[in-house]
Amino acid sequence: MVLKYESTRNNQVKVSPSEAVVKGLSDDGGLFVPREIDKLELDLQEMCSFGFHDTAKKILSLFFPDFSAEQINDSVVNAYDGKFDDVSIVPVVKVGDRFIMELFHGSTIAFKDIALSILPYLMKKAQSNCKMKEDIVILTATSGDTGKAALEGFKDVEGTKIIIFYPNDGVSTVQEMQMITTEGDNTYVVAVEGNFDDAQSAVKEIFNDLALREKLGDMGLKFSSANSINIGRLVPQISYYFSTYADLVKKNEIQMGDAINFVVPTGNFGNILAGFFAKQLGLPVNKLICAANENNVLYDFLTTGVYDINREFKKTMSPSMDILISSNLERLLYFMSDKDNAYIAELMGQLKTQKKYEVNDAIKAKIKDQFWSSYCSEADTTDTVKKVYDTFGYVLDTHTAVAYKVYEDYLEANDDQSKTVILSTASPFKFTGSVYKALFGNTDIEELKLIKELSDKTGVDVPAQIDGLGERAVRHNRLCTPASMADEILAILSETK
Repeated sequence: MVLKYESTRNNQVKVSPSEAVVKGLSDDGGLFVPREIDKLELDLQEMCSFGFHDTAKKILSLFFPDFSAEQINDSVVNAYDGKFDDVSIVPVVKVGDRFIMELFHGSTIAFKDIALSILPYLMKKAQSNCKMKEDIVILTATSGDTGKAALEGFKDVEGTKIIIFYPNDGVSTVQEMQMITTEGDNTYVVAVEGNFDDAQSAVKEIFNDLALREKLGDMGLKFSSANSINIGRLVPQISYYFSTYADLVKKNEIQMGDAINFVVPTGNFGNILAGFFAKQLGLPVNKLICAANENNVLYDFLTTGVYDINREFKKTMSPSMDILISSNLERLLYFMSDKDNAYIAELMGQLKTQKKYEVNDAIKAKIKDQFWSSYCSEADTTDTVKKVYDTFGYVLDTHTAVAYKVYEDYLEANDDQSKTVILSTASPFKFTGSVYKALFGNTDIEELKLIKELSDKTGVDVPAQIDGLGERAVRHNRLCTPASMADEILAILSETK
Protein backbone atom coordinates (compact mmCIF):
# COMPACT_ATOMS: atom_id res chain seq x y z
CA MET A 1 0.00 0.00 0.00
CA VAL A 2 1.25 3.48 -0.93
CA LEU A 3 0.06 5.65 1.94
CA LYS A 4 -1.40 8.98 0.86
CA TYR A 5 -2.64 11.89 2.92
CA GLU A 6 -5.83 13.72 2.05
CA SER A 7 -7.58 16.86 3.23
CA THR A 8 -10.22 16.34 5.90
CA ARG A 9 -12.49 18.51 3.72
CA ASN A 10 -11.92 17.07 0.23
CA ASN A 11 -10.90 13.52 -0.68
CA GLN A 12 -9.71 14.73 -4.08
CA VAL A 13 -6.85 16.59 -2.40
CA LYS A 14 -4.19 13.91 -1.95
CA VAL A 15 -0.48 14.32 -1.25
CA SER A 16 2.48 12.15 -0.31
CA PRO A 17 3.59 11.94 3.33
CA SER A 18 6.55 14.23 2.58
CA GLU A 19 4.28 16.78 0.91
CA ALA A 20 1.93 16.71 3.91
CA VAL A 21 4.83 17.50 6.25
CA VAL A 22 6.14 20.33 4.07
CA LYS A 23 2.76 21.94 3.40
CA GLY A 24 1.45 21.67 6.96
CA LEU A 25 -2.10 22.72 6.01
CA SER A 26 -4.13 21.81 2.94
CA ASP A 27 -4.87 24.63 0.49
CA ASP A 28 -8.61 24.23 1.19
CA GLY A 29 -8.10 24.86 4.91
CA GLY A 30 -8.44 21.20 5.83
CA LEU A 31 -5.93 19.10 7.77
CA PHE A 32 -4.00 16.22 6.24
CA VAL A 33 -5.02 12.74 7.40
CA PRO A 34 -3.99 9.21 6.37
CA ARG A 35 -7.25 7.80 5.01
CA GLU A 36 -5.97 4.24 5.26
CA ILE A 37 -5.00 4.40 8.93
CA ASP A 38 -7.18 1.34 9.58
CA LYS A 39 -4.80 -0.64 7.37
CA LEU A 40 -1.79 0.32 9.46
CA GLU A 41 -0.96 -2.02 12.32
CA LEU A 42 1.72 -2.68 14.89
CA ASP A 43 2.66 -5.84 16.77
CA LEU A 44 2.05 -5.01 20.44
CA GLN A 45 4.50 -7.63 21.73
CA GLU A 46 7.23 -6.26 19.48
CA MET A 47 6.44 -2.67 20.50
CA CYS A 48 6.67 -3.60 24.18
CA SER A 49 10.20 -4.90 23.63
CA PHE A 50 11.42 -1.55 22.32
CA GLY A 51 12.91 1.49 24.01
CA PHE A 52 11.76 4.97 23.04
CA HIS A 53 14.07 5.36 20.04
CA ASP A 54 13.03 2.12 18.34
CA THR A 55 9.39 2.87 19.13
CA ALA A 56 9.65 6.23 17.39
CA LYS A 57 11.42 4.71 14.35
CA LYS A 58 8.72 2.08 13.93
CA ILE A 59 5.85 4.56 14.11
CA LEU A 60 7.46 7.13 11.85
CA SER A 61 8.28 4.47 9.25
CA LEU A 62 4.64 3.40 9.27
CA PHE A 63 3.23 6.89 8.73
CA PHE A 64 5.96 8.24 6.46
CA PRO A 65 6.79 5.36 4.11
CA ASP A 66 8.39 7.63 1.51
CA PHE A 67 11.19 8.38 3.99
CA SER A 68 14.11 5.97 3.77
CA ALA A 69 15.14 3.91 6.80
CA GLU A 70 18.30 6.02 6.92
CA GLN A 71 16.27 9.25 6.98
CA ILE A 72 14.08 7.97 9.80
CA ASN A 73 17.04 6.70 11.81
CA ASP A 74 18.98 9.95 11.36
CA SER A 75 15.96 12.01 12.46
CA VAL A 76 15.33 9.95 15.60
CA VAL A 77 18.97 9.71 16.69
CA ASN A 78 19.57 13.44 16.30
CA ALA A 79 16.27 14.50 17.87
CA TYR A 80 16.31 12.35 20.99
CA ASP A 81 19.82 12.87 22.28
CA GLY A 82 21.49 14.70 25.15
CA LYS A 83 19.07 17.61 24.95
CA PHE A 84 16.74 15.43 27.04
CA ASP A 85 17.76 15.19 30.68
CA ASP A 86 16.43 11.62 31.10
CA VAL A 87 17.81 8.77 28.99
CA SER A 88 14.36 7.20 28.69
CA ILE A 89 13.13 10.47 27.06
CA VAL A 90 9.67 9.98 28.61
CA PRO A 91 9.96 8.49 32.12
CA VAL A 92 6.88 7.18 33.93
CA VAL A 93 6.62 7.64 37.69
CA LYS A 94 4.10 6.17 40.11
CA VAL A 95 2.25 8.62 42.34
CA GLY A 96 -0.08 6.76 44.66
CA ASP A 97 -2.01 4.25 42.59
CA ARG A 98 -1.74 6.14 39.32
CA PHE A 99 1.05 6.81 36.88
CA ILE A 100 2.47 10.13 35.65
CA MET A 101 3.93 10.23 32.14
CA GLU A 102 6.56 12.96 32.43
CA LEU A 103 6.74 14.71 29.07
CA PHE A 104 8.87 17.63 30.24
CA HIS A 105 12.46 16.43 30.07
CA GLY A 106 13.37 18.17 26.82
CA SER A 107 15.00 21.50 26.04
CA THR A 108 11.98 23.68 26.92
CA ILE A 109 10.55 21.53 29.79
CA ALA A 110 7.21 20.93 28.08
CA PHE A 111 5.64 18.08 26.11
CA LYS A 112 5.97 19.88 22.79
CA ASP A 113 9.70 19.04 22.86
CA ILE A 114 8.97 15.42 21.95
CA ALA A 115 7.56 16.31 18.55
CA LEU A 116 9.34 19.59 17.90
CA SER A 117 12.78 18.12 18.47
CA ILE A 118 12.25 15.86 15.49
CA LEU A 119 10.05 17.98 13.19
CA PRO A 120 12.96 20.06 11.80
CA TYR A 121 14.74 16.86 10.73
CA LEU A 122 11.57 15.48 9.17
CA MET A 123 10.91 18.81 7.46
CA LYS A 124 14.36 19.03 5.87
CA LYS A 125 14.19 15.46 4.65
CA ALA A 126 10.66 15.98 3.33
CA GLN A 127 11.95 19.00 1.40
CA SER A 128 14.59 16.79 -0.17
CA ASN A 129 12.07 14.05 -0.97
CA CYS A 130 9.83 16.61 -2.69
CA LYS A 131 12.80 18.14 -4.53
CA MET A 132 11.67 21.48 -3.14
CA LYS A 133 13.91 24.47 -3.83
CA GLU A 134 12.14 27.16 -1.79
CA ASP A 135 13.16 27.99 1.76
CA ILE A 136 10.50 27.26 4.37
CA VAL A 137 8.88 29.87 6.59
CA ILE A 138 7.51 28.17 9.69
CA LEU A 139 4.47 30.16 10.75
CA THR A 140 2.96 29.19 14.09
CA ALA A 141 0.58 30.54 16.73
CA THR A 142 1.23 29.32 20.26
CA SER A 143 -0.67 29.27 23.53
CA GLY A 144 2.70 29.10 25.27
CA ASP A 145 4.60 25.83 24.91
CA THR A 146 4.73 25.22 21.15
CA GLY A 147 6.44 28.56 20.60
CA LYS A 148 9.66 27.96 22.49
CA ALA A 149 9.84 24.30 21.52
CA ALA A 150 9.49 25.20 17.82
CA LEU A 151 12.02 28.02 18.14
CA GLU A 152 14.55 25.66 19.71
CA GLY A 153 13.90 23.01 17.08
CA PHE A 154 14.27 25.29 14.06
CA LYS A 155 16.86 27.72 15.45
CA ASP A 156 19.62 28.18 12.85
CA VAL A 157 18.32 25.33 10.69
CA GLU A 158 19.53 26.11 7.18
CA GLY A 159 16.82 26.93 4.65
CA THR A 160 14.20 27.86 7.25
CA LYS A 161 12.85 30.91 9.03
CA ILE A 162 10.46 30.63 11.96
CA ILE A 163 7.90 33.24 13.05
CA ILE A 164 6.00 32.66 16.29
CA PHE A 165 2.90 34.59 17.35
CA TYR A 166 1.77 34.42 20.96
CA PRO A 167 -1.05 36.17 22.87
CA ASN A 168 0.24 39.24 24.69
CA ASP A 169 -0.38 38.81 28.43
CA GLY A 170 -1.75 35.33 27.68
CA VAL A 171 1.22 33.11 28.59
CA SER A 172 3.20 32.59 31.79
CA THR A 173 6.21 34.78 32.56
CA VAL A 174 8.53 31.82 32.12
CA GLN A 175 6.95 30.91 28.77
CA GLU A 176 7.28 34.47 27.51
CA MET A 177 10.88 34.85 28.67
CA GLN A 178 11.81 31.55 27.06
CA MET A 179 10.48 32.81 23.73
CA ILE A 180 11.66 36.42 23.67
CA THR A 181 15.22 35.51 24.72
CA THR A 182 15.62 32.92 21.94
CA GLU A 183 18.79 33.25 19.92
CA GLY A 184 19.22 32.26 16.27
CA ASP A 185 19.46 34.36 13.12
CA ASN A 186 16.27 32.85 11.68
CA THR A 187 13.96 33.22 14.70
CA TYR A 188 11.23 35.85 15.10
CA VAL A 189 8.74 36.23 17.95
CA VAL A 190 5.71 38.51 17.85
CA ALA A 191 3.20 39.26 20.62
CA VAL A 192 -0.40 39.62 19.44
CA GLU A 193 -3.02 41.87 21.01
CA GLY A 194 -5.64 39.16 21.48
CA ASN A 195 -5.93 35.56 22.60
CA PHE A 196 -4.58 32.34 21.12
CA ASP A 197 -7.72 31.73 19.04
CA ASP A 198 -7.33 35.19 17.46
CA ALA A 199 -3.73 34.42 16.54
CA GLN A 200 -4.39 30.89 15.27
CA SER A 201 -7.40 31.97 13.20
CA ALA A 202 -5.27 34.67 11.58
CA VAL A 203 -2.50 32.15 10.86
CA LYS A 204 -4.97 29.85 9.10
CA GLU A 205 -6.25 32.75 7.00
CA ILE A 206 -2.69 33.69 6.10
CA PHE A 207 -1.98 30.11 5.00
CA ASN A 208 -4.95 30.33 2.63
CA ASP A 209 -4.17 33.82 1.31
CA LEU A 210 -3.33 33.14 -2.35
CA ALA A 211 -1.92 36.62 -3.00
CA LEU A 212 0.39 36.34 0.00
CA ARG A 213 1.52 32.87 -1.09
CA GLU A 214 2.40 34.30 -4.51
CA LYS A 215 4.45 37.06 -2.88
CA LEU A 216 6.32 34.44 -0.89
CA GLY A 217 6.89 32.39 -4.03
CA ASP A 218 8.46 35.43 -5.70
CA MET A 219 10.79 35.65 -2.70
CA GLY A 220 11.73 31.97 -3.00
CA LEU A 221 9.80 31.09 0.18
CA LYS A 222 6.99 28.75 1.19
CA PHE A 223 4.85 28.59 4.35
CA SER A 224 4.65 25.59 6.65
CA SER A 225 3.58 25.08 10.25
CA ALA A 226 4.98 23.68 13.49
CA ASN A 227 1.57 23.48 15.18
CA SER A 228 -0.05 20.08 15.56
CA ILE A 229 -2.11 20.99 12.49
CA ASN A 230 1.05 19.68 10.77
CA ILE A 231 0.90 15.88 10.62
CA GLY A 232 4.69 15.85 11.05
CA ARG A 233 4.15 17.39 14.50
CA LEU A 234 1.34 15.04 15.46
CA VAL A 235 2.68 11.60 14.48
CA PRO A 236 5.80 11.65 16.74
CA GLN A 237 3.49 12.11 19.73
CA ILE A 238 2.05 8.62 19.19
CA SER A 239 5.39 7.22 20.31
CA TYR A 240 5.06 8.07 23.98
CA TYR A 241 1.72 6.29 24.31
CA PHE A 242 3.37 3.06 23.16
CA SER A 243 6.60 3.62 25.12
CA THR A 244 4.62 4.27 28.31
CA TYR A 245 2.55 1.13 27.85
CA ALA A 246 5.76 -0.86 27.27
CA ASP A 247 7.28 0.68 30.40
CA LEU A 248 4.32 -0.47 32.51
CA VAL A 249 4.54 -3.99 31.06
CA LYS A 250 8.27 -4.19 31.77
CA LYS A 251 7.68 -3.05 35.36
CA ASN A 252 4.94 -5.70 35.76
CA GLU A 253 2.40 -2.98 36.55
CA ILE A 254 0.15 -4.34 33.78
CA GLN A 255 -0.01 -7.51 31.72
CA MET A 256 0.41 -7.50 27.96
CA GLY A 257 -3.00 -6.75 26.45
CA ASP A 258 -4.48 -4.99 29.51
CA ALA A 259 -6.51 -1.94 28.47
CA ILE A 260 -5.54 1.23 30.33
CA ASN A 261 -6.81 4.80 30.56
CA PHE A 262 -4.95 7.95 29.55
CA VAL A 263 -5.89 11.33 31.03
CA VAL A 264 -4.82 14.25 28.85
CA PRO A 265 -4.95 17.98 29.70
CA THR A 266 -6.29 19.25 26.41
CA GLY A 267 -6.35 22.51 24.47
CA ASN A 268 -5.80 22.14 20.74
CA PHE A 269 -6.68 18.40 20.85
CA GLY A 270 -3.42 17.24 19.29
CA ASN A 271 -2.02 15.40 22.32
CA ILE A 272 -5.15 13.36 22.96
CA LEU A 273 -5.61 12.74 19.22
CA ALA A 274 -2.19 11.06 19.20
CA GLY A 275 -3.63 8.69 21.82
CA PHE A 276 -6.60 8.03 19.56
CA PHE A 277 -4.21 7.21 16.71
CA ALA A 278 -2.27 4.89 19.02
CA LYS A 279 -5.49 3.04 19.76
CA GLN A 280 -6.20 2.69 16.03
CA LEU A 281 -2.78 1.06 15.68
CA GLY A 282 -3.61 -1.56 18.30
CA LEU A 283 -2.62 -0.04 21.64
CA PRO A 284 -5.04 -1.38 24.30
CA VAL A 285 -6.74 1.85 25.39
CA ASN A 286 -9.87 1.71 27.51
CA LYS A 287 -10.79 5.40 27.77
CA LEU A 288 -9.19 8.60 26.57
CA ILE A 289 -10.11 11.09 29.28
CA CYS A 290 -10.14 14.68 28.07
CA ALA A 291 -9.35 17.16 30.84
CA ALA A 292 -10.43 20.77 30.27
CA ASN A 293 -9.96 23.91 32.32
CA GLU A 294 -12.58 26.66 32.67
CA ASN A 295 -12.44 27.15 28.89
CA ASN A 296 -14.50 23.98 28.76
CA VAL A 297 -15.63 23.96 25.13
CA LEU A 298 -14.21 20.45 24.62
CA TYR A 299 -15.99 19.10 27.71
CA ASP A 300 -19.26 20.51 26.41
CA PHE A 301 -18.69 19.00 22.98
CA LEU A 302 -17.63 15.55 24.14
CA THR A 303 -20.65 15.30 26.44
CA THR A 304 -23.32 16.90 24.22
CA GLY A 305 -22.07 16.77 20.63
CA VAL A 306 -22.47 20.54 20.33
CA TYR A 307 -19.35 22.61 19.66
CA ASP A 308 -20.10 26.24 20.50
CA ILE A 309 -17.48 28.97 20.80
CA ASN A 310 -20.04 31.68 21.52
CA ARG A 311 -18.76 32.07 25.06
CA GLU A 312 -16.42 34.08 27.23
CA PHE A 313 -12.72 33.39 26.78
CA LYS A 314 -11.06 32.97 30.18
CA LYS A 315 -7.43 33.49 31.11
CA THR A 316 -6.48 30.75 33.56
CA MET A 317 -3.47 29.45 35.47
CA SER A 318 -3.24 26.68 32.85
CA PRO A 319 -2.76 29.02 29.85
CA SER A 320 -1.65 26.40 27.32
CA MET A 321 -5.24 25.11 27.49
CA ASP A 322 -6.83 28.54 27.08
CA ILE A 323 -8.21 27.67 23.66
CA LEU A 324 -11.75 27.71 22.26
CA ILE A 325 -11.05 26.56 18.70
CA SER A 326 -9.40 23.15 18.99
CA SER A 327 -8.02 22.57 15.51
CA ASN A 328 -7.23 18.87 15.77
CA LEU A 329 -10.82 18.01 16.66
CA GLU A 330 -11.42 18.23 12.91
CA ARG A 331 -9.24 15.16 12.39
CA LEU A 332 -11.16 13.19 15.01
CA LEU A 333 -14.47 14.12 13.41
CA TYR A 334 -13.14 12.97 10.04
CA PHE A 335 -12.56 9.47 11.39
CA MET A 336 -15.70 9.43 13.55
CA SER A 337 -17.77 10.34 10.47
CA ASP A 338 -16.35 7.36 8.54
CA LYS A 339 -14.14 9.73 6.52
CA ASP A 340 -17.00 11.88 5.22
CA ASN A 341 -15.01 14.84 3.86
CA ALA A 342 -18.08 16.74 2.67
CA TYR A 343 -19.68 16.49 6.11
CA ILE A 344 -16.50 17.78 7.77
CA ALA A 345 -16.35 20.71 5.34
CA GLU A 346 -19.97 21.49 6.21
CA LEU A 347 -19.26 21.44 9.96
CA MET A 348 -16.19 23.64 9.61
CA GLY A 349 -18.20 26.05 7.48
CA GLN A 350 -20.79 26.29 10.24
CA LEU A 351 -18.06 26.92 12.79
CA LYS A 352 -16.73 29.79 10.72
CA THR A 353 -20.08 31.45 10.01
CA GLN A 354 -22.17 30.55 13.08
CA LYS A 355 -19.38 29.77 15.57
CA LYS A 356 -21.04 26.46 16.43
CA TYR A 357 -22.08 23.09 15.05
CA GLU A 358 -23.71 19.89 16.25
CA VAL A 359 -22.62 16.44 15.09
CA ASN A 360 -25.02 13.65 14.22
CA ASP A 361 -26.17 10.94 16.63
CA ALA A 362 -23.85 8.30 15.17
CA ILE A 363 -20.79 10.43 15.91
CA LYS A 364 -22.08 11.27 19.39
CA ALA A 365 -22.35 7.54 20.17
CA LYS A 366 -18.84 6.80 18.90
CA ILE A 367 -17.35 9.66 20.93
CA LYS A 368 -19.13 8.51 24.09
CA ASP A 369 -17.73 5.02 23.57
CA GLN A 370 -14.09 6.11 23.37
CA PHE A 371 -13.87 9.39 25.29
CA TRP A 372 -14.86 10.79 28.67
CA SER A 373 -14.48 14.37 29.80
CA SER A 374 -14.76 16.76 32.70
CA TYR A 375 -13.33 20.16 33.53
CA CYS A 376 -11.51 21.70 36.45
CA SER A 377 -12.08 25.09 38.05
CA GLU A 378 -9.28 27.44 39.05
CA ALA A 379 -9.92 26.73 42.72
CA ASP A 380 -9.80 22.97 42.16
CA THR A 381 -6.57 23.32 40.19
CA THR A 382 -4.95 25.11 43.12
CA ASP A 383 -6.31 22.61 45.63
CA THR A 384 -5.07 19.66 43.56
CA VAL A 385 -1.50 20.99 43.32
CA LYS A 386 -1.50 21.40 47.11
CA LYS A 387 -3.15 18.05 47.89
CA VAL A 388 -0.85 15.96 45.69
CA TYR A 389 2.25 17.65 47.13
CA ASP A 390 1.08 17.25 50.72
CA THR A 391 0.12 13.62 50.18
CA PHE A 392 2.87 12.33 47.94
CA GLY A 393 5.58 15.02 47.85
CA TYR A 394 5.11 15.28 44.08
CA VAL A 395 4.85 18.72 42.47
CA LEU A 396 2.35 19.01 39.61
CA ASP A 397 2.24 21.86 37.16
CA THR A 398 -1.16 23.51 36.76
CA HIS A 399 -2.08 21.65 33.54
CA THR A 400 -1.25 18.26 35.03
CA ALA A 401 -3.28 19.24 38.09
CA VAL A 402 -6.30 19.77 35.82
CA ALA A 403 -5.85 16.24 34.48
CA TYR A 404 -5.38 14.79 37.97
CA LYS A 405 -8.61 16.37 39.24
CA VAL A 406 -10.56 15.30 36.16
CA TYR A 407 -9.44 11.72 36.75
CA GLU A 408 -10.84 11.95 40.26
CA ASP A 409 -14.14 13.09 38.70
CA TYR A 410 -13.95 10.07 36.40
CA LEU A 411 -13.53 7.68 39.33
CA GLU A 412 -16.53 9.19 41.08
CA ALA A 413 -18.68 8.76 38.00
CA ASN A 414 -17.46 5.37 36.78
CA ASP A 415 -16.77 1.95 38.27
CA ASP A 416 -13.51 1.46 36.40
CA GLN A 417 -10.42 -0.02 38.03
CA SER A 418 -8.27 0.10 34.89
CA LYS A 419 -4.71 1.25 35.44
CA THR A 420 -4.47 4.90 34.50
CA VAL A 421 -1.74 7.18 33.14
CA ILE A 422 -1.93 10.95 33.55
CA LEU A 423 0.03 12.91 30.96
CA SER A 424 2.16 15.58 32.63
CA THR A 425 2.66 18.17 29.95
CA ALA A 426 5.04 20.60 31.67
CA SER A 427 7.48 21.04 34.51
CA PRO A 428 6.01 22.90 37.50
CA PHE A 429 8.76 25.49 36.98
CA LYS A 430 7.13 26.48 33.69
CA PHE A 431 4.29 27.97 35.76
CA THR A 432 6.22 28.83 38.90
CA GLY A 433 3.99 31.66 40.09
CA SER A 434 0.77 29.63 40.09
CA VAL A 435 2.40 26.52 41.55
CA TYR A 436 4.14 28.47 44.32
CA LYS A 437 0.91 30.24 45.24
CA ALA A 438 -0.94 26.93 45.39
CA LEU A 439 1.66 25.41 47.70
CA PHE A 440 2.75 28.31 49.88
CA GLY A 441 0.29 31.17 49.41
CA ASN A 442 0.65 34.69 48.03
CA THR A 443 4.03 36.32 47.68
CA ASP A 444 5.42 39.60 46.40
CA ILE A 445 8.49 37.90 44.93
CA GLU A 446 8.76 38.37 41.16
CA GLU A 447 8.06 35.15 39.26
CA LEU A 448 11.49 34.57 37.78
CA LYS A 449 13.04 34.93 41.24
CA LEU A 450 10.47 32.51 42.60
CA ILE A 451 12.03 29.68 40.60
CA LYS A 452 14.82 29.21 43.13
CA GLU A 453 12.40 29.73 46.03
CA LEU A 454 10.11 26.98 44.74
CA SER A 455 13.10 24.68 44.35
CA ASP A 456 14.39 25.41 47.84
CA LYS A 457 11.02 24.80 49.49
CA THR A 458 10.07 21.63 47.58
CA GLY A 459 13.49 20.06 47.13
CA VAL A 460 12.91 19.75 43.38
CA ASP A 461 15.93 20.85 41.37
CA VAL A 462 15.56 23.80 39.00
CA PRO A 463 15.74 22.42 35.45
CA ALA A 464 19.02 23.39 33.86
CA GLN A 465 17.04 24.52 30.80
CA ILE A 466 15.69 27.59 32.64
CA ASP A 467 18.40 28.19 35.21
CA GLY A 468 19.36 31.87 34.92
CA LEU A 469 16.44 32.64 32.60
CA GLY A 470 15.92 36.09 34.12
CA GLU A 471 19.48 37.14 33.20
CA ARG A 472 19.14 36.35 29.50
CA ALA A 473 18.95 39.22 27.02
CA VAL A 474 15.57 40.01 25.44
CA ARG A 475 15.98 39.70 21.67
CA HIS A 476 12.37 39.95 20.44
CA ASN A 477 9.94 42.78 21.21
CA ARG A 478 7.55 42.95 18.26
CA LEU A 479 3.83 43.57 18.85
CA CYS A 480 0.94 43.54 16.39
CA THR A 481 -2.81 42.98 16.10
CA PRO A 482 -4.40 39.90 14.50
CA ALA A 483 -5.39 42.05 11.52
CA SER A 484 -1.80 43.20 10.95
CA MET A 485 -0.10 39.78 11.27
CA ALA A 486 0.27 39.35 7.50
CA ASP A 487 1.92 42.77 7.22
CA GLU A 488 4.22 41.88 10.11
CA ILE A 489 5.26 38.69 8.32
CA LEU A 490 6.07 40.56 5.11
CA ALA A 491 8.03 43.17 7.06
CA ILE A 492 10.10 40.44 8.75
CA LEU A 493 10.75 38.60 5.50
CA SER A 494 11.61 41.82 3.64
CA GLU A 495 14.19 42.66 6.31
CA THR A 496 15.79 39.21 6.12
CA LYS A 497 15.90 38.43 2.39
